[in-house]
Amino acid sequence: MKEAATDLGAIYNDEISKAKIWQVIGASAVGTMIEWYDFYIFGSLATVIAPLFYPPENQTFAYIAYLATFAVGFVVRPFGALFFGRIGDIVGRKYAFLVTLLIMGGATAVIGFLPTYSQIGIAAPIILLLIRVLQGLALGGEYGGAAVYVAEHVPDNRRGFYTSFIQITATLGLFLSLAVILAVQNTMSPEQFGGKSDGIGGWRIPFLISIALVGVSLYIRLRMKESPIFEQLKSSGMRSANPLIEAFTKWENLKIVLISLFGATAGQGVVWYTGQFYALFYLQSILNVNATSANYIIAIALLLGMPFFVFFGWLSDRLGRKWIIIAGCVLAVCTYLPIYKAMQSVAGSNVVTATSQKDPVTGAIKLTPQSVDESGIITSSPKVLPYTSFGDLTSNRTAWALIMLIFIQVIWVTMVYGPIAAYLVEAFPAKIRYTALSLPYHIGNGVFGGLLPLIGLSVIAQTGNIYAGLYYPMIVAGITAVVGAIFLKETHGHKIWEEVGK
Repeated sequence: MKEAATDLGAIYNDEISKAKIWQVIGASAVGTMIEWYDFYIFGSLATVIAPLFYPPENQTFAYIAYLATFAVGFVVRPFGALFFGRIGDIVGRKYAFLVTLLIMGGATAVIGFLPTYSQIGIAAPIILLLIRVLQGLALGGEYGGAAVYVAEHVPDNRRGFYTSFIQITATLGLFLSLAVILAVQNTMSPEQFGGKSDGIGGWRIPFLISIALVGVSLYIRLRMKESPIFEQLKSSGMRSANPLIEAFTKWENLKIVLISLFGATAGQGVVWYTGQFYALFYLQSILNVNATSANYIIAIALLLGMPFFVFFGWLSDRLGRKWIIIAGCVLAVCTYLPIYKAMQSVAGSNVVTATSQKDPVTGAIKLTPQSVDESGIITSSPKVLPYTSFGDLTSNRTAWALIMLIFIQVIWVTMVYGPIAAYLVEAFPAKIRYTALSLPYHIGNGVFGGLLPLIGLSVIAQTGNIYAGLYYPMIVAGITAVVGAIFLKETHGHKIWEEVGK
């Protein structure tokens, strides 16, 4: 056994020199970032295109319906994880995420051409929903493939550091989506960008840009080699004949799946989506910050926070994955209410509640943020930071205060997300790794995290309490901290090449 492990170590070192780690990371990260861009461009444009694809009589109903369509893409991610994870463990890591890239890019491009509600009626939201399902399935297979592919190329003692560059791709994809939207918005008027009269608006451009991005990524990925560990599994006949059954019916593997879900990825998911997407929706829909200004605020905070993904990935190679993830969850639970109260205070719109009215005909709920004026009278909330230029926004103190409050949340995101890929790869055996890690990751992020904006804003609509939407992520992150502290095993230092020789 020792001799087999030594031989594999020699193969490993040889493969590392051939693969050129940074080329592997670059090729994987570019494709994954583009898939996240495709997935998140939909959410980044929520307030702009929601009225175009749903019945226009009630904007709040259209917005919540759009968020529901947005959430569907997350809910189906675990199914994509199972389907493509099985392909990745049987056919190969490279093949699986080539297919997911093509599906995601094609679906995103179709949105750029899709007629609106005014043009084709109820068919518009139905087609949009189906496209969103395809996107969710594709993303369900993409992340696991990229994380496993990189992890199976790099040294055991630096896995947290190297896989953290894959962790950056989700936030970088969101940042890129915001940057492209802002760049396009700045070349035209709001009316031209929104396209409310004919549905042809400039909002379609970010979706169509995906065609070129996917083409570049496909070219890069076609030149990649298969993971050396998978090749070793294949040549030695050690691949699993049925990774789904082996991962989820054998208790020793299923136990790791459940602990990984409730002790790591569920809390990681809600912290990620609170600090980025919920914060964006909250700025726009509750604090009444101008949509363009809100995009700038989130984009700047993300840019400032991105290096910390690498920092905490690197730190997890030294201190371990477990307690960094748990610490991020605990800090989120303890600080969310103070942070969002500070956001309300510095925004200056004086929003104190959000009233909701039910349409007697359609049953739709209309949400209206309300403020208190100088005389103490509750009125409709005014628009905040009505800027469309980067220079005007960045010269404003209020904007920078909001950026810093979002930045703090992004730090918690980097703590829980930076080490998670390394943990998941190390937690599962190589022959079922793609399948087994993808499911808890995508349930944690796709279901627990992806439903957050919809749940949060719906709770606010029902209660009128502008902070009530935070209770959901706080509860989930709290449960994860407790379960993780008790049951989660530390994995850093695990030699994944040696297990192939067993």
